[in-house]
Amino acid sequence: MKTLKRRRGFTLVEIMVVVIILGLLAALVVPRVLGQGEEARRTAAQVQLKEIEQALDLFHLDNGFFPTTDQGIGALVSKPAGGPEPRKYRAGGYLKKMPADPWGRPYLYRCPGEHGDYDILSTGPDGKEGGTGKDADITNWE
Repeated sequence: MKTLKRRRGFTLVEIMVVVIILGLLAALVVPRVLGQGEEARRTAAQVQLKEIEQALDLFHLDNGFFPTTDQGIGALVSKPAGGPEPRKYRAGGYLKKMPADPWGRPYLYRCPGEHGDYDILSTGPDGKEGGTGKDADITNWE
Protein backbone atom coordinates (compact mmCIF):
# COMPACT_ATOMS: atom_id res chain seq x y z
CA MET A 1 0.00 0.00 0.00
CA LYS A 2 1.16 3.34 -0.89
CA THR A 3 0.65 5.99 1.67
CA LEU A 4 0.30 9.51 0.57
CA LYS A 5 2.83 11.76 2.13
CA ARG A 6 1.31 15.01 3.06
CA ARG A 7 3.45 17.98 2.19
CA ARG A 8 3.76 20.57 4.89
CA GLY A 9 4.15 24.19 3.89
CA PHE A 10 2.66 27.61 4.28
CA THR A 11 -0.58 28.57 2.66
CA LEU A 12 -1.02 31.76 0.73
CA VAL A 13 -3.16 33.18 3.53
CA GLU A 14 -0.45 32.55 6.12
CA ILE A 15 2.17 34.20 3.95
CA MET A 16 -0.11 37.22 3.37
CA VAL A 17 -0.69 37.60 7.14
CA VAL A 18 3.07 37.62 7.77
CA VAL A 19 3.66 40.16 5.00
CA ILE A 20 0.94 42.45 6.40
CA ILE A 21 2.40 42.23 9.92
CA LEU A 22 5.89 43.05 8.61
CA GLY A 23 4.47 45.98 6.66
CA LEU A 24 2.76 47.37 9.76
CA LEU A 25 5.94 47.04 11.81
CA ALA A 26 7.97 48.76 9.08
CA ALA A 27 5.42 51.59 8.92
CA LEU A 28 5.89 52.19 12.64
CA VAL A 29 9.67 51.75 12.91
CA VAL A 30 11.08 53.25 9.69
CA PRO A 31 9.96 56.88 10.27
CA ARG A 32 11.54 56.84 13.73
CA VAL A 33 14.83 55.44 12.46
CA LEU A 34 15.02 57.83 9.49
CA GLY A 35 14.42 60.84 11.74
CA GLN A 36 17.47 59.96 13.83
CA GLY A 37 19.94 60.74 11.03
CA GLU A 38 19.42 64.48 11.26
CA GLU A 39 19.52 64.42 15.04
CA ALA A 40 22.81 62.49 14.87
CA ARG A 41 24.27 65.20 12.60
CA ARG A 42 23.22 67.92 15.05
CA THR A 43 24.83 66.01 17.92
CA ALA A 44 28.03 65.51 15.90
CA ALA A 45 28.16 69.26 15.21
CA GLN A 46 27.80 70.02 18.93
CA VAL A 47 30.65 67.62 19.75
CA GLN A 48 32.88 69.19 17.09
CA LEU A 49 32.08 72.68 18.45
CA LYS A 50 33.25 71.55 21.90
CA GLU A 51 36.51 70.22 20.43
CA ILE A 52 37.12 73.52 18.63
CA GLU A 53 36.34 75.46 21.83
CA GLN A 54 38.88 73.38 23.77
CA ALA A 55 41.52 74.01 21.11
CA LEU A 56 40.73 77.75 21.19
CA ASP A 57 41.09 77.79 24.97
CA LEU A 58 44.52 76.12 24.70
CA PHE A 59 45.55 78.64 22.02
CA HIS A 60 44.45 81.44 24.37
CA LEU A 61 46.36 79.96 27.33
CA ASP A 62 49.55 79.72 25.29
CA ASN A 63 49.32 83.05 23.48
CA GLY A 64 47.14 85.35 25.58
CA PHE A 65 44.58 86.01 22.83
CA PHE A 66 42.13 84.17 20.59
CA PRO A 67 42.72 84.04 16.83
CA THR A 68 41.14 87.04 15.09
CA THR A 69 38.28 86.66 12.64
CA ASP A 70 40.77 87.24 9.81
CA GLN A 71 43.09 84.51 11.10
CA GLY A 72 40.08 82.24 11.55
CA ILE A 73 39.95 78.91 13.27
CA GLY A 74 42.45 77.67 10.72
CA ALA A 75 44.96 79.20 13.15
CA LEU A 76 44.36 76.10 15.28
CA VAL A 77 45.83 73.88 12.55
CA SER A 78 48.75 76.01 11.34
CA LYS A 79 50.45 79.10 12.70
CA PRO A 80 48.77 82.22 11.33
CA ALA A 81 50.92 84.59 9.27
CA GLY A 82 49.03 87.82 9.98
CA GLY A 83 49.04 89.77 13.22
CA PRO A 84 48.84 89.48 16.03
CA GLU A 85 51.51 86.83 15.90
CA PRO A 86 51.23 83.99 18.43
CA ARG A 87 54.61 83.84 20.19
CA LYS A 88 54.14 80.51 21.96
CA TYR A 89 52.39 78.57 19.20
CA ARG A 90 52.50 74.81 19.82
CA ALA A 91 54.47 72.70 17.38
CA GLY A 92 51.89 70.74 15.38
CA GLY A 93 49.08 73.18 16.14
CA TYR A 94 46.05 72.68 18.33
CA LEU A 95 44.00 70.50 15.97
CA LYS A 96 45.28 67.93 13.48
CA LYS A 97 42.85 69.16 10.85
CA MET A 98 39.93 71.53 10.73
CA PRO A 99 36.71 69.55 10.70
CA ALA A 100 33.88 70.46 8.36
CA ASP A 101 30.42 70.42 9.86
CA PRO A 102 28.34 67.25 9.33
CA TRP A 103 26.79 68.84 6.22
CA GLY A 104 30.23 69.36 4.65
CA ARG A 105 30.52 73.13 5.21
CA PRO A 106 33.14 75.02 7.22
CA TYR A 107 32.29 76.34 10.66
CA LEU A 108 31.89 80.11 10.88
CA TYR A 109 34.11 81.90 13.39
CA ARG A 110 34.01 85.47 14.69
CA CYS A 111 36.32 87.03 17.25
CA PRO A 112 35.37 89.13 19.06
CA GLY A 113 31.97 87.49 19.14
CA GLU A 114 28.54 88.93 19.78
CA HIS A 115 27.83 86.27 22.42
CA GLY A 116 31.20 85.91 24.12
CA ASP A 117 34.91 86.12 23.40
CA TYR A 118 34.26 84.29 20.14
CA ASP A 119 31.33 82.84 18.22
CA ILE A 120 31.45 79.54 16.34
CA LEU A 121 28.51 78.23 14.39
CA SER A 122 27.37 75.69 11.86
CA THR A 123 24.64 76.88 9.55
CA GLY A 124 22.93 73.52 9.84
CA PRO A 125 21.16 71.57 7.11
CA ASP A 126 19.90 74.61 5.19
CA GLY A 127 23.36 76.24 4.89
CA LYS A 128 22.03 79.68 5.86
CA GLU A 129 22.58 81.64 9.05
CA GLY A 130 19.55 81.78 11.29
CA GLY A 131 16.62 79.48 10.89
CA THR A 132 14.33 77.70 13.27
CA GLY A 133 13.37 74.14 14.02
CA LYS A 134 15.24 71.60 11.92
CA ASP A 135 17.03 74.42 10.04
CA ALA A 136 18.32 76.13 13.19
CA ASP A 137 22.03 76.89 13.45
CA ILE A 138 24.22 74.93 15.87
CA THR A 139 26.21 77.41 17.95
CA ASN A 140 28.69 77.47 20.83
CA TRP A 141 26.62 79.93 22.86
CA GLU A 142 23.34 78.03 23.10
